[in-house]
Amino acid sequence: MLPGRPLDAEENPRRVLDLTLRLTQRSVSSEFKGTALGRLWSFINPLATIAVFALIFGVVFRGGVAPGRNSGIDSFALWIGIGVLSWTFMSSGVMSSMNALVDNSGLLTKVYFPRQVLIYSAVLSLAVDFTFELLVLTVIAMIMGGPGVLLMLPALVVVTLLAGMFAVGLGLVLSIATVYFRDLGHLWQIFNQIWMYASGVVFPLTMVNNVQNDLFDAGWQINGEPIPLTTILRLNPAETFLEAFRSCLFDFALPSLPVCLACLLWSTVMLALGLTFFRRHSASIVEEL
Repeated sequence: MLPGRPLDAEENPRRVLDLTLRLTQRSVSSEFKGTALGRLWSFINPLATIAVFALIFGVVFRGGVAPGRNSGIDSFALWIGIGVLSWTFMSSGVMSSMNALVDNSGLLTKVYFPRQVLIYSAVLSLAVDFTFELLVLTVIAMIMGGPGVLLMLPALVVVTLLAGMFAVGLGLVLSIATVYFRDLGHLWQIFNQIWMYASGVVFPLTMVNNVQNDLFDAGWQINGEPIPLTTILRLNPAETFLEAFRSCLFDFALPSLPVCLACLLWSTVMLALGLTFFRRHSASIVEEL
């Protein structure tokens, strides 16, 4: 059997699921192997992340947001923590996925198995870590705003699933592209930094709206109207997912219908495109590895 030649029997969903779970289990179990605190780092890391970003953007740059709609929470630290951790889950999922084929080139050139499981397991293992981080955020939100956040847990699960689907879809496309263009990984790191700030991770859209109005007052306009910076940012899929996460964990409210539909559209379209692209080009990547 040639490494680059798939067999239908090996592509059945049960086999794909089994391999994905096995690889995910191996990745999760080895993540904190040899460390003194082990899985406790899954709780310590989000707390440290929230503290650092809250200090930088809340104290040094004096950022702030309106209190949560239903929760009444008035904490920029929690607001920015939700954004940072949710963004990290999505961006790390894409980064891990896009390098999955190249990083496992030795295995791929020796034996055939459904290659997409490398992308699936990369995102799924990060989703396991993100689950612990969401638990930390939920406990903090419950302490600050009461038990109402628990009613949002089903919606939070759905948003996480959709965000993971988006990361998988984009990762499937970029993993193939990285095989043929190895510099893409370095270029993506640069783009990723721009994407983070363009996603409203560390500032609310109200701040962008103020900048939009200031530019208009300074003469920057299009056909007599302000430059639609807020609208442009809302076209960013990451911003939409972050808004959904914050709605659940900060406002204690279901995401608005437009946000729900946008998350569903981005995730399903991106996953469909990724699967189609991957199936069309994955059979010929062995020669490039």
